[in-house]
Amino acid sequence: MPDATIKRLDQMESFYDGLVLRARASLGVSSWGMQIFNLPPNFDQYPEHHHGEGAVDPGQEEVYIPLEGSATLFLGDETHTLESGVWARVGRDQPRRLVPGDAGFRYLALGGVPGSAFAPPDWTQLGASPPTMPE
Repeated sequence: MPDATIKRLDQMESFYDGLVLRARASLGVSSWGMQIFNLPPNFDQYPEHHHGEGAVDPGQEEVYIPLEGSATLFLGDETHTLESGVWARVGRDQPRRLVPGDAGFRYLALGGVPGSAFAPPDWTQLGASPPTMPE
């Protein structure tokens, strides 16, 4: 039997009415963080956040890989358009926010802590409660 897991996106566990797919846990990945986000057109509720001290998933840097649609990535005073063929890496302490365009934005988010072994955050486990942002 092959050591592989094959799943369609619609077979992956999701939360927030399908806004987030638990891709890492659904595929059994244990080496890095990986979620798929499905943001509807012009969605304005994606929170500005970072992964520095006191944050959800502290110490983590992220890579955003667009799959469908586009979004504006806000990095402080800078903005960047993410779309097919344009990927972004964002460091742990950098505040970031995504606002999808008129067609919405589906993207793959990869994460990990530089120089450390990956430890999956509790909220990424199958059946776990979704994360809440720190106050």
